Amino acid sequence: MSIDALKARLPEAFRDARLNLSALASEEVLAEPTKWGLLFACAIATRNAEVRDAFAAEAAARLPEEVQQAARAAATVMAMNNVYYRAIHLASRKDYAKMPARLRMNVIANPGAPKLDFELWCLAVSAINGCGACIDAHEKVLREAGVAAEAIHAALRYAAIVESTAVALEAASATGGAAQALPPAVLIDA
Repeated sequence: MSIDALKARLPEAFRDARLNLSALASEEVLAEPTKWGLLFACAIATRNAEVRDAFAAEAAARLPEEVQQAARAAATVMAMNNVYYRAIHLASRKDYAKMPARLRMNVIANPGAPKLDFELWCLAVSAINGCGACIDAHEKVLREAGVAAEAIHAALRYAAIVESTAVALEAASATGGAAQALPPAVLIDA
């Protein structure tokens, strides 16, 4: 499946998702390998097979295998870290944070792609997975390395667009793929 096929599957009710998805191809804030690695890692993080496969096809056409593997690794290691660190952060008992994680994450030190690209991918995947602790940690590394706020912002926007596409596809599937009329807005006097 291609990104164009994803767009074609989105009914008119999900026009915004379609338009945002269309805009990704022409965005130039991030370098092409950085952008397509990020989009592929985010697509994996959505856990939606259609989205994953569409972005996998784009990644295969645009990125060397080792960079594709690094994007897969970013999604995988952050799936683990986001669950763990989000739970540690949210737990009422704060002594868990003082205990060793004992989680293997060697790929972060040697990802097979440029280190800052990998950090940006980890940030974007963490946004999809909703881990504030990981978002803060990766954003700090990126800012300390001199990555522009515009690049960090773009990564977060791209993550939002990819996740929105997955949700829109799920919603379209739930309605049999048919465009559903949106209910009129209801105003309630308070």
